[in-house]
Amino acid sequence: MDQALSGVLGERSHKALTKAFGYQTLGDLLGHYPRRYATRGELTPIAEIPLGDHATLVAEVVSVGQRSMRAKRGSVLEVVITDGTGLVTLTFFNQAWRHKDLTPGTRGIFAGKVGVYRGTRQLAHPDYELFSEVEPGEEAYEEWAKRPIPLYPATQAVASWQIAKAMAVALDMVGDIPESIPEDIRTLEGLLGHREALEKIHRPAEHRDAVAARTTLRFHEAFVLQCALVTRRYEQRLVRSVPRKPGELTNAFLKSLPFVLTPDQLSVVDQIHTDLVAPHPMTRLVQGEVGSGKTVVAATAMVTVSQSGGQTALLAPTEVLANQHFRSLVATLGPDMAARMNPVLLTGSLPAKEKKKALLAAASGSSLLVVGTHALLADAVAFADLGLVVIDEQHRFGVDQRETLRQKGQHPHLLVLTATPIPRTVAMTVFGDLDVSSIATMPQGRIPISTHVVALADTPSWFARVWQRVAEEVAKGRQVFVVAPAISPTVVEEDAQVEGDAEEPLAAKRPLTTVEETLPMVQAIPEMAGARIRALHGRMGSEEKDEVMLSFGAGDIDVLVATTVIEVGIDVPNASLMVILDAERFGVSQLHQLRGRVGRGTQPGTCLLVTHAEADTTARERVEAVASTLDGFELAAKDLELRSEGDVLGVRQSGSRSRLKLLRVTRDSELIDTTRRYAEILVEADPQLVTHSVLRGDIERRFVDGSREYLEKT
Repeated sequence: MDQALSGVLGERSHKALTKAFGYQTLGDLLGHYPRRYATRGELTPIAEIPLGDHATLVAEVVSVGQRSMRAKRGSVLEVVITDGTGLVTLTFFNQAWRHKDLTPGTRGIFAGKVGVYRGTRQLAHPDYELFSEVEPGEEAYEEWAKRPIPLYPATQAVASWQIAKAMAVALDMVGDIPESIPEDIRTLEGLLGHREALEKIHRPAEHRDAVAARTTLRFHEAFVLQCALVTRRYEQRLVRSVPRKPGELTNAFLKSLPFVLTPDQLSVVDQIHTDLVAPHPMTRLVQGEVGSGKTVVAATAMVTVSQSGGQTALLAPTEVLANQHFRSLVATLGPDMAARMNPVLLTGSLPAKEKKKALLAAASGSSLLVVGTHALLADAVAFADLGLVVIDEQHRFGVDQRETLRQKGQHPHLLVLTATPIPRTVAMTVFGDLDVSSIATMPQGRIPISTHVVALADTPSWFARVWQRVAEEVAKGRQVFVVAPAISPTVVEEDAQVEGDAEEPLAAKRPLTTVEETLPMVQAIPEMAGARIRALHGRMGSEEKDEVMLSFGAGDIDVLVATTVIEVGIDVPNASLMVILDAERFGVSQLHQLRGRVGRGTQPGTCLLVTHAEADTTARERVEAVASTLDGFELAAKDLELRSEGDVLGVRQSGSRSRLKLLRVTRDSELIDTTRRYAEILVEADPQLVTHSVLRGDIERRFVDGSREYLEKT
């Protein structure tokens, strides 16, 4: 399986596959599984293939004709094929000799880009492979007609049947393949052997062969992944760290809180304390909705660590959020505890004198809580006794950045906070070596937010009504957020998860709505005369951003026209309306988090998702999904379904290129559960996989290109 493709295939085939897919070894090629299967009697619906798509068709030649070209010398061979639902013309220039093979009644597989010429669909110079003749006899013909034809993910340069031919050569080269999955598990689950599964997925004699093969290979993929994660978790348990026990300070802090923790918060606090007293580092992910109370849970852990003189470093993705966390933690800790812990803020924009003071407080241990941005990662930053690292919104940081901070202590405990709910199977797959806690219930008194889609593609006149609603809220003495995805026509907010719409032609894409154009438009609305309206975005200086945020929080600003810098951290109980412009250009999770900024007081919150997306597009579906539910976990699953898993074993966070070949975390939850249980039993009995050398080798083979390092550092 590790044999180089260059020694198996011809030079031309090897170079084509390497260029198209990056494949280098026999194992790489054999892991390129068929997208689907056709049969020789199958009729693929030509009528449904969009123009411009690269299509692979199973069809029959209807007629063959030849004509001279008008503008220059030569001829055009036109071959009409059908699949029973429509007609496509194959066009060949100066290749009249092809009519000997392409005779009426001939069937085959045809591949090319679907275009249109004079109102007729056509494939210009398509690749094709005709079905070969078979021996006479009804039984032989029936068997031949029923044999599935693998159709592979292909490119314009490498057609599906060219991949199939290379696959046949590769399969013939492979002998027995040692098994990664123990025999007792294969027997219990009714799985094929690895070699047999590869043979049947690429060269099935009948459809059920392919089904059995996919079942086996999907299980294999899930099992190897879960074994890697469970092995890593076991290795973490071997690392020694300083236990941090809760005591009088922890109890005093919890008693000082002016509210009662929810059952979920209490449960997560207990889980964290159990982790902190263990002899190995805590690695826990705490997920919860915006406003669910993650801050007080994290503050409890910080107080507990400080009981033994340990310091906490909280890493936030932006200066805005670092400032918000700092103020929020100081308020949550209360005057006495804050005085004891002496929190300091460390960001890149701090004046040199203040930065020097913060660095000294961290290095000497006089500050037990250091809140900061990427500035915390600098070589000049040192800690006396770093006991806890808290990461806010882990997906905003690179793996190396997180690891750099952890290296500033002796195996400090790790607490990751996210307001983006993660489906359980994703947590088991992407964060499978972290313990996951969820705060699913909201604190008492939170009023549900009503969300409405303002579809301008359907009713453009609704845009005026949006601004009427803004004026109405301001007239009632309430405050309003207006969010735009860009700062100016050339500058997108660095933290905005701006989405494109693949279904929208490039020429038709609308420019992003900006803060710079929205601010004067809102100020010019007659009903808004006298309203206090300000802008907020990432290009403003830290002092100016803080001044605007504090003013908005104090009620001195009526309407805040902002980018996504307000996504997390601003708590304004009087804010009752959120208007999100170009809502289709944001991801589901970001829309959900933005929405969570309103309805935090006694007034009900309303969110208006203003979109230009057409009905029945993925972009519109994203927006409507957010409006349909307030359940962040349900939305997270929907978001994953719409965005695809992405490269869940590497550093890419989303997109369609996943290193998972057959396993899908949105679909295969039961399989992930099953393989997780098997992996835990196996690793508990043999932590080093000494008696499972093939599995150990498979794990190492799969975790190439930094994926192993990714798992070790997260």
